[in-house]
Amino acid sequence: MKPLASLLALVGVCTTASTALAAQPEVDSGTTAWMLTSTALVLLMIPGLAMFYGGLVRTKNVLGTMMHSFTAMAIIGVLWVVCGYAMAFGETIGGYVGWDPEKVMLSGIDQTIMEGGIPEYVFAMFQGKFAIITPALIAGAFAERVQFRGYCVFIALWSLVIYNPLAHIVWGGGFLTGDAIDFAGGTVIHISAGVAGLVAALYLGARRGYPRVAMHPNSLVMTMIGAGLLWVGWFGFNAGSSVESGLKTGQALAMTQIAAAAGALTWICLEGLLHKKATSLGLVSGILAGLVAITPAAGDVLPGGALVLGILGSLFSYLGIVMKNRLGYDDTLDVFGIHGVAGIIGAIGLTFFLRDVPEAGLTTQLGHQTAGVVVAMLASAIGTLVLLLLVDKTVGLKLDERRELAGLDHSLHGEHGYGLLNPN
Repeated sequence: MKPLASLLALVGVCTTASTALAAQPEVDSGTTAWMLTSTALVLLMIPGLAMFYGGLVRTKNVLGTMMHSFTAMAIIGVLWVVCGYAMAFGETIGGYVGWDPEKVMLSGIDQTIMEGGIPEYVFAMFQGKFAIITPALIAGAFAERVQFRGYCVFIALWSLVIYNPLAHIVWGGGFLTGDAIDFAGGTVIHISAGVAGLVAALYLGARRGYPRVAMHPNSLVMTMIGAGLLWVGWFGFNAGSSVESGLKTGQALAMTQIAAAAGALTWICLEGLLHKKATSLGLVSGILAGLVAITPAAGDVLPGGALVLGILGSLFSYLGIVMKNRLGYDDTLDVFGIHGVAGIIGAIGLTFFLRDVPEAGLTTQLGHQTAGVVVAMLASAIGTLVLLLLVDKTVGLKLDERRELAGLDHSLHGEHGYGLLNPN
């Protein structure tokens, strides 16, 4: 009887293993290929952002400014693997943050295929690029005046304390998941980064000499190339957020293109009407405003809605920058004026252009969208202020006058972006 029992036990084990294997989704090679491409496109946006920001600052700060974006790739890239993914997409804890020991160090996903047919590694890396670019966006608000070590500590803490919980709340199973629509990060990324940038700019104060001293961009050519890379990368940013390779992907990609073009055209038309000339800086600002505005809505609105959101995002961002200049605060590269303002326009405005009316009705959906915006703004504003105080009082954040006047490149990195050219 013992050999028979052993045989039956072996058959049972094999049957269980076969059932488990059958339950595992098969890899969809088409979807996986698209998600791999999207991941690379979103990563391309970070050097694009570095060029966009780097071209807008003075010559003596070009490398230091670009370092902010590239350093985020290193710091957040490691933190995301260690615990960020587990915090954003683990089992919910009270609806505010996630945690899953199997996602810590990505230790339990080595053989996991998700329902859409992609390896979980791919999804984790795709989301990791979003986690990297968000704090890199903030850096534009305090460009030319922060300590490098302070910046490194700040973005590490900001990612852990603000980004990861907010990503969980909206996308990962938290209390707004399934209610507030944020297709690709208008709320989680752009509003949170824009508000953080505004708080940081107000806390740190203006650059020495601002606005009395002219602070011209060192290379608008570099900025335009950076904007082009951002536009290309945004197709992965938005269309990749469908986490499929099908109809929704095509819809999101088309709406992204439409809104970006509408935003760019709106801005240069405004400049033409008001100042009788269109500028390269205005053109790229309009591109970004349109892209930001469509980000939360890309998979859920029709072309007419994409056009309107691109126009409104650009219009209100333009007005936001005009207001900044009148109020006199120094958001160096207009992080709040573009990302914060256009993000709010897109997150709330999408309600009126949805392809499919939600069962709960538009009024309820508008409430969900407003709740998402308010949560992102409050979490980012309060959390950023606390972190700024903590970092500034410990490792230091604001540059002293001597180093700021010398420039980030020489005083913090011992280099010059343009060799023997005058660093001023």
